[in-house]
Amino acid sequence: MCIVASLSQSGPISAPPWRLANWSILLLFSTALVRAQTQDVSIGSLKQLSMEELMTIEVTSVSRHAERLLDAPSAIQVVTGDDIRRSGALTIPEALRLADNLDVAQKGSHDWGISARGFNTELANKLLVMIDGRTVYTPLFSGVVWNVQDYLLEDVDQIEVISGPGGTLWGANAVNGVINVTTKTSADTQGWYVEAGAGTAFPGMTAIRYGGALSPKVHFRIYGKYFDRNSEVFSNGAGAKDDWHRGQGGFRVDGDVSPENKFSVQGDLYGGRDSLPAGGEDSVDGGNLLGRWTHTVSEESDFSLQVYYDHTHVKQPAAALVLSGILFAPAGIFEDKLNTYDLDFQHRFPIGSHHHIVWGLGYRSTQDRVTNAPSLAFLPAALDQELFSGFVQDEIRFSPAFALTLGTKVEHNDYTGREIEPSIRIQWNLAESRMLWAAVSRAARTPSRIDRDFSQAAPPFLAVLQGRSTFSSEIVVAHEVGYRAQVGGSVVASVSAFYNEYHDLRSTSLTPATILPFYFANNLEAETYGLEFSADMHVRDGWRLHAGYRVLREDLRIKPGQFDLNNALNETADPKQQFSLRSSLDLPHGLEWDVGLRWVDTRPSHEGATVGSVPSYAEVETRFGWHVTKNVELAVVGQNLLHDQHPEYGYPNSSREEIQRRVYGKATWRY
Repeated sequence: MCIVASLSQSGPISAPPWRLANWSILLLFSTALVRAQTQDVSIGSLKQLSMEELMTIEVTSVSRHAERLLDAPSAIQVVTGDDIRRSGALTIPEALRLADNLDVAQKGSHDWGISARGFNTELANKLLVMIDGRTVYTPLFSGVVWNVQDYLLEDVDQIEVISGPGGTLWGANAVNGVINVTTKTSADTQGWYVEAGAGTAFPGMTAIRYGGALSPKVHFRIYGKYFDRNSEVFSNGAGAKDDWHRGQGGFRVDGDVSPENKFSVQGDLYGGRDSLPAGGEDSVDGGNLLGRWTHTVSEESDFSLQVYYDHTHVKQPAAALVLSGILFAPAGIFEDKLNTYDLDFQHRFPIGSHHHIVWGLGYRSTQDRVTNAPSLAFLPAALDQELFSGFVQDEIRFSPAFALTLGTKVEHNDYTGREIEPSIRIQWNLAESRMLWAAVSRAARTPSRIDRDFSQAAPPFLAVLQGRSTFSSEIVVAHEVGYRAQVGGSVVASVSAFYNEYHDLRSTSLTPATILPFYFANNLEAETYGLEFSADMHVRDGWRLHAGYRVLREDLRIKPGQFDLNNALNETADPKQQFSLRSSLDLPHGLEWDVGLRWVDTRPSHEGATVGSVPSYAEVETRFGWHVTKNVELAVVGQNLLHDQHPEYGYPNSSREEIQRRVYGKATWRY
């Protein structure tokens, strides 16, 4: 959502069809010259996963306990650490492009729009994101500030991406999906790791990590990283002046103190600055500390206790508020300091041979302190809130092939009081490697501070747009069905379809007597439906293909008798279709070649006075890697190779940024 619209237009950039065809042919036949002599050059954990290993990957986000991917009755995709390494991704948002059930659009050097199943607006707010169990969305607008979320990607174990509601287990804001980033244990990251690189978009990037042992059963690691990223450009080729600079460091300690008891303690500190096209720069800093204890009773019973503290601090310039040439409020500096304390307990146990129960309790306290700018304010400036929650889920196993899962989460927040998020899910294992599932779920997006406390501008200036104390939760009732199977010994495929009904979505209303200020209300409703498909194919030893396709349809409208200033257009900015195709090939002599093609349909944009769009586009990424020795790896990565520059997001005007072609080299050393 854009509060002040700009009104100019730039032309589309598209790739010639012959170029797309050439790249598709190159992708599908990239092993032609080496097919007869391909050899296994896998080095330790860097080897490609077999089909059997792909199907036995364990996930935890669907049921809050470890289970095989094949047995997870949900639209879930897994991005492994090796997928990330071979893609050449340097940030978490870039790694998320590997999940076909997400819409990922880069807005500029340090900003992204990421969503699942629609609603990828400027203030996207229907996706729950966690890093090692720590929730990272901001209560200012219930979304994720993506340039703050970072980690040493070498230490990421896997990223689980669920499209569809997860409120029954994970609570409010898990409306359209859940992203769970999990990192490797300290025992799996022993020794030295050093990486360094540079390229056209990256003047410098470096990271170092060391892992050791405090005792035979207690391991640790420490790490640090830093990078500079150049600006992107406008449509006329002029620099957008939005360069990005960031440093981060942290530690993790894991202990297996006994066969039944494990603990983990980890923390991070970060700081950086982001230049802004309009002038000035943001500064961000913060840190977190998390502890987790797990006690195993039996193979089917355990309980865990997790506690974390998270601090974020953002300081940014707020431009003057000018409408139709009238100055409503001068420029200033906006600052936000947020402290979050979170406690989570869960217990899993069986009852007889047919019932498997998981239940838990949670508590979260947030302390938000804002320094308001004349043109941008949250009132009150200081706000303390508490969230209490409890959930229970029962997996009823009628037979080895058929199960019914019932559950609900109950939360109490300071804005709307009690929220209930139930679900019912069935699972039918047609065979050892084929599963059919279906689900009906209810989830809520509870109000954020922008919905209730926002003011543009701050007193004593006249407010143009405000939150509303009566703003209620946005609700979705989701219907899903899916199928996942291993076909023969070489193909793993998954397909899911969904139909979602949304109620009380955010709208903008007029003040009856004075028109201004506009204010947020819940005057919209919607239906969305679509299909998601992904498949992995082992062509032969050392060569794997991956394909993904997503289609989405949305129907947003104003509720009968109600009003919306934006005519129900401001809450969506989503392409109808997306397609991706990736090839991962092991070559002789320790060489690797990875190629990825992605195509994104036209993206509508409603942030201006008229409807605009981002033209459809296709892009290609490639990576050449060389394991010089067992411990040394060199790589060259090319991104956005089909265009000198192209837009991925935003309203077509002179301030819309375009993403440039990038090439960089990287060297890593493991010992």
